[in-house]
Amino acid sequence: MFSHIVIFWTNPDQPNAAEELIEGAEHYLRPIPGAFAFHVGKTASSPREVVDQSYQVALNIVFPDKKTQDDYQSHPLHIEFIEKIFKPRVKKVVIYDFES
Repeated sequence: MFSHIVIFWTNPDQPNAAEELIEGAEHYLRPIPGAFAFHVGKTASSPREVVDQSYQVALNIVFPDKKTQDDYQSHPLHIEFIEKIFKPRVKKVVIYDFES
């Protein structure tokens, strides 16, 4: 299994950026074939100090293997998401990929 976790910090000058990023992910990314699981949403609040709450949106996609994730990365819908949704709304991104 290959997990692809993306953490987004949206542009603070765009008050609807988080909602638009989530809607864009649902529209462009969810339809890309190959994922076992797809989950996108806003930061969950927590009273625990160890929980990072500095970001606005997170995306978690689980693929059967790295090859499927590589195919996802080059898929035309993913490229369109980056150009139309990601670039205009995100000021910082951190990605965590891991295999099991």
